[in-house]
Amino acid sequence: MTIAKRILKLIKWASFLVIFLILLGAGFVAHEWVAAKPFVFRHYVDREMIKLALDQPETLTSLGVLEQIGIKGHNAKLDDASPEKDTELYARIPEFRAGIEQYADEELDPNELMTKQICLYLLEMAAESERFRFHNYPVNQLFGFQNGYPNFMTTQHELNTLEDAENYVSRLEAVELQFQQYMEGLKIRENRNIIPPRFVLDRVIDGMEQFISSHPRENILYTHLIEKLEEMEDLEIEDESRVMVQAEKKIEDFVYPAYQDLTLYIQALREKAGTDDGYWRLPDGREAYAQSLKTFTTTNYNPDQLHQIGLEETARIQQEILTILSSEGIDTSKGFKPAIEELLALPETYYDDSDEGRDQILKDYQAILDEINSGLGDSFNIRPEKGVEVHRVPEFREQTAPPAYYSGPSLGGDRPGRFFANLYDIKTTRKHEMRSLAYHEGIPGHHFQIAIALELEGMPYIRRMAPFTAYLEGWAMYAEQLAWELGFEEDPLDNVGRLSFELFRAVRLVVDTGIHAKQWSREDAIDYMLDNTAMAEKAVIAEIERYIVMPGQATSYKVGMIKMLELRDKAKAALGNDFKLSDFHDVVLKNGAVPLTLLETIVDDYIREKQADGGTSSVSSNFR
Repeated sequence: MTIAKRILKLIKWASFLVIFLILLGAGFVAHEWVAAKPFVFRHYVDREMIKLALDQPETLTSLGVLEQIGIKGHNAKLDDASPEKDTELYARIPEFRAGIEQYADEELDPNELMTKQICLYLLEMAAESERFRFHNYPVNQLFGFQNGYPNFMTTQHELNTLEDAENYVSRLEAVELQFQQYMEGLKIRENRNIIPPRFVLDRVIDGMEQFISSHPRENILYTHLIEKLEEMEDLEIEDESRVMVQAEKKIEDFVYPAYQDLTLYIQALREKAGTDDGYWRLPDGREAYAQSLKTFTTTNYNPDQLHQIGLEETARIQQEILTILSSEGIDTSKGFKPAIEELLALPETYYDDSDEGRDQILKDYQAILDEINSGLGDSFNIRPEKGVEVHRVPEFREQTAPPAYYSGPSLGGDRPGRFFANLYDIKTTRKHEMRSLAYHEGIPGHHFQIAIALELEGMPYIRRMAPFTAYLEGWAMYAEQLAWELGFEEDPLDNVGRLSFELFRAVRLVVDTGIHAKQWSREDAIDYMLDNTAMAEKAVIAEIERYIVMPGQATSYKVGMIKMLELRDKAKAALGNDFKLSDFHDVVLKNGAVPLTLLETIVDDYIREKQADGGTSSVSSNFR
């Protein structure tokens, strides 16, 4: 996904401000909506985001705001996925930049100035990446649009009324046009020789053939609808029957043909695909990878630097794990891999491979999240209003989905944050790793950061949803270590689980740069990760195949964590006894996601202000 697409995907959530405009009344609309330079800087920023967002019906659905004031027409449509739409976005970058720069720094307050800096940073990154706009794989085994459509329909499209069901049926028809638009972009990439590796296309073909292999009434798009219809109160039998018939017909006439046409195209494209896996093989591929690293890490690290950091961190973390395993009576004399295999051979590491075992996993994840949510004490001054629910990854996505992922709460509705656990292969759920995974995806990781950002008062919506992966994932990894430091992992093996996840992220630095800069094959990367982590083979394969289709993203986790811990240590050293963990968390969380370079500036400002207020004293620790 290009930086511009990532920016649009997130900042278009700013459509929530439409409600603000409606409620504020004509005075705002008369001037702030049409003026070249609105009086209020935030009004200009939010206004431009709205203009980008209003024709994105899928985002409006996910946001769940307009429905509260009776607006539902967007729920009958899908996004325009044509290359022309992307061209429109890039064409607006210079205009938006000029609009931002018309506000001089000296006329902005500190919060507004930070907004300006973030906007200019994003716009600069988008402009730099325009030449690489087709250096991505919109169809892939993980987050390709062929997977995204049923996932969106079954997890984001609300089905509470007859109107909702009728809109759902309309979207079953709209998929045909959307897939045609996506295929236009695929053909442009084909002409430029930007084609995914052959194994990617094989995965995609298998997944699509499986998706349309059953009768329409057995497809998840139909069964999900029926389940929701049965839950609706006061729905007339004749209306229910009519919607059911229409849905089956739309799946048969529009959904299945759209997937069949795409399958035929991908089968033909497969003949042009090769077996090399890295970006280095694409036209301008090395430059595209360098740009991707800059985008995801918000640093200027080059592939060689990241590769070396990964090698050093891998060795350090492995030694920490070996020390703990030795204290637990496990033989570590033969090295890391044999020792970790001895731990993984213990039957008590796993749940029963049954429906009951899977149900227990979900219950235990919820218990872990509930425990830490109620036990954080004074470590945080601010907490999100919405909680976290644990759900199973939809079964049609399990084979290619990660072990777990998080979906944020709706901005204007009642949907809480959701932690999704992948239960396809029960051996990939290890009891000693569950706590760190829950802390990363849920509390105090992604849920705290994302939900708090959504709830920030007076913050432009571009700030609430800014797409800075190193910050987002760096915080989630920091949260894993924080939970251990605060005493939520008393069992030494739970700490092995935490370190195993950190090791996994260190190894990512090695394999991602290995694949895309050092010409490693898929098999080379798989072997390295298998040899140097505690991961099961199926999980390793899924991870490596993810890095191949999403270059650079996996490097942002460890880079972000390193910076978060570095800044915390810096603040503790500078402030001594005046350092408060909750205040540091305020500083990190209350500005929304930011580039790591700007985060350092924010922390430096906090240190100076704190020193000016109270001076410094000797260092004390709030941690283990």
